[in-house]
Amino acid sequence: MLKKVIHPILFLHLALYINPLEVLSNDKIDFIDEVIEEKSNKPFISYQEIEKIILDNEELKSLKNLVTSASFNLSSQISQRYPSLDLQANGLPKYVSGKNYSSNSQTLKTSQFSANPSLNIKWDLIKPLRGIDIEIAKENLKIAENNYEIKKKDLIQEAKKRYHKYQKSYQDIENKKFTLNLSTTSLNNAEAKLNAGIGTKFEVLEAEAQLFRDKQSLNEKKIAHEINKISLKEILNIEGDLEIIKEQNLTGFWNHKLNKNISEGLNKNLSLKNLLLQKSIKNSQAKSFLSQNKPNIYISNTFASNFTKGESLTIDIDSDKSGSNYTNTISLNFAWNILNGGQNKNSYKSKISDAKAEEYAYKNLKNVLTTNISKAYLNLKLNEEQIISSLKEIESSKESERLARLRYDVGISTLKDVLVRQSELSNARSKNINAVYNYNLNLDELERLTFLKTSNNCIKNNNSKIKDRESFCNIPR
Repeated sequence: MLKKVIHPILFLHLALYINPLEVLSNDKIDFIDEVIEEKSNKPFISYQEIEKIILDNEELKSLKNLVTSASFNLSSQISQRYPSLDLQANGLPKYVSGKNYSSNSQTLKTSQFSANPSLNIKWDLIKPLRGIDIEIAKENLKIAENNYEIKKKDLIQEAKKRYHKYQKSYQDIENKKFTLNLSTTSLNNAEAKLNAGIGTKFEVLEAEAQLFRDKQSLNEKKIAHEINKISLKEILNIEGDLEIIKEQNLTGFWNHKLNKNISEGLNKNLSLKNLLLQKSIKNSQAKSFLSQNKPNIYISNTFASNFTKGESLTIDIDSDKSGSNYTNTISLNFAWNILNGGQNKNSYKSKISDAKAEEYAYKNLKNVLTTNISKAYLNLKLNEEQIISSLKEIESSKESERLARLRYDVGISTLKDVLVRQSELSNARSKNINAVYNYNLNLDELERLTFLKTSNNCIKNNNSKIKDRESFCNIPR
């Protein structure tokens, strides 16, 4: 009798505990779907358009202006090769008036307008710093161009990563919907068995708990999907909504060997080239300090003139009197800073040390790049195997789940076994989604690091297409 009293009370408390959760879960789903409701008439963004769209990125526009600035600076330094022309005028015009009184002579008066324009032409024939300044400006321009390309490629890789992540989050939602449908079927079967008198309330509660977990997991995937969309819009500089291809596919095949990846990556890496340019700039700056102790030779031509009206220091002023004169002077000039206390010599040594530091940085970056390329290549091969194994795991899990459900229907298995097989199938699908996602990321990373391109065809080492049915190359794209 006591047993019969306790059990209904226990189930009553469980029912009171579960029903509010069910209502809350439904409210959450409605609320989340309302929050992330997608708008119609969205622009479509394809994977191939990313490289073009990324040019509108604000950070990239900033670096583009730095390239323009470096280009103008180079033009400014090149102008040192040409003569300079200066025009000067001391008083344009100038008026002088006054009297000069002396007890031994007559008082002299001054009332005169004058103008003194002069024209000076200077041309540096030998200027040791000029060639060095031009060379440094050229290398700074090249560094600015490389920095622009580096940032552009980094942004393209990051945008592709976010694109893949957005695709993956959609597939995660579809997988959770698939799992939710399986959980709904399991709950319906458990309730049907309970109503028929051949099931237990415990199985119904177990199925309900699994259903609630799947609903919560689905909501989490929906929120992650929306966050990934916002992240993609930010890097593509898109203000409105957008739409992409939701199906997750392989973006290509990688037919390049590891040794080629490393050699091409090191030969074409722009960051390595920038370090070499920085080293060259430091050496040029060192030479410039030594050049400051070398003579400068230049030609100058000065044309000076004087125009007057009126008279100066006379007894009687004739205001209509005018006059003019001019002189032209051409000369070869020489300037030499012979000694400055060793300042230039010490500055030279400082820049040579800086150049040596750039050399060590170059060697270190080569090691880092070699490691990163090797990791990306090996991870790519690992993900190829994971894609194949996850597809086989999905097939096996589907059959296991089907058989477990049949066993449960005829009463020779428990609902727990069905839920376990159902979870294994969901995990297998999730593994495949992650493997394809990571594979595509590795492809983008290898393209970024090696400057090589992916291929639409999968080629064996003997340059023939693979025909093995279970080969990675035959996975649908």
